[in-house]
Amino acid sequence: MSAPSFTRRGILAGLAGAAGFPSLASAARSLRPAAALTAAARRQVGVTLAYDPGYTALAFPDGDVPRSRGVCTDVVIRAYRDAFGLDLQALVNADMRRAFGAYPRRWGLVAPDRSIDHRRVPNLQTFLAQQGARLPVPADPEAWRPGDIFTRLIGGRLPHIGIVSDRRPGGRPGCVIHNIGAGAREEIALFDHPLTGRYRWILDG
Repeated sequence: MSAPSFTRRGILAGLAGAAGFPSLASAARSLRPAAALTAAARRQVGVTLAYDPGYTALAFPDGDVPRSRGVCTDVVIRAYRDAFGLDLQALVNADMRRAFGAYPRRWGLVAPDRSIDHRRVPNLQTFLAQQGARLPVPADPEAWRPGDIFTRLIGGRLPHIGIVSDRRPGGRPGCVIHNIGAGAREEIALFDHPLTGRYRWILDG
């Protein structure tokens, strides 16, 4: 069975008809998708001030730790939730229940855990690849677009994820919004560590 593919148009059409979501859908349509996503990520700067990788039991759906803290994946999760009303916690959980064997087993899990699965970089990489969002990693810095999701390995072993910014300080490419250890920040850092993936999801206009 092939993986279900979530498109921005299809999801927003569903949200527009769901109680509690019309304003989110309308807000997402009022900006170009990449601009909405990067703006939602940027709003976390100055709010998320700490990096906290501890396990936390979360409500479901739309569960979150306090926004004053989090990990790199939380930047992506919160940006998609704020920009488009998309709950990666629920979407990843649904996909893992459908195709658990497709996901990494490095944590010794025998079943999905809706409190942590979506907050693990390899799981987000798998989910995004299942959605057809994976793109080649370009050698040309100018080929990256605002809203692209990047993944990389820090020190050759620690997975990291973030969102490419639409800003170019001093005209330079490679500005990202991420949490690499001291809260959400926006900085030129895309090429600081070896890149392992590029994804573009729900930015189809």
